[in-house]
Amino acid sequence: MTKTTFCGGKSVKLVAEELGGTDYISLNFYRLQGGARLFPCEMSMRKVFDFVMTLRPDQDAA
Repeated sequence: MTKTTFCGGKSVKLVAEELGGTDYISLNFYRLQGGARLFPCEMSMRKVFDFVMTLRPDQDAA
């Protein structure tokens, strides 16, 4: 998983690849004045939402 932040953390790009498989997740997250916005990259919102809601980053890698 790679997380890249922009604009002082107001924009986040997240890309994750399945270990031992071919699946991946790619998304952009923006903190806007009107509220937070999540944009999947070429995949369903459901797939991205399910991934983000079950994500448990390895604390040793942080």
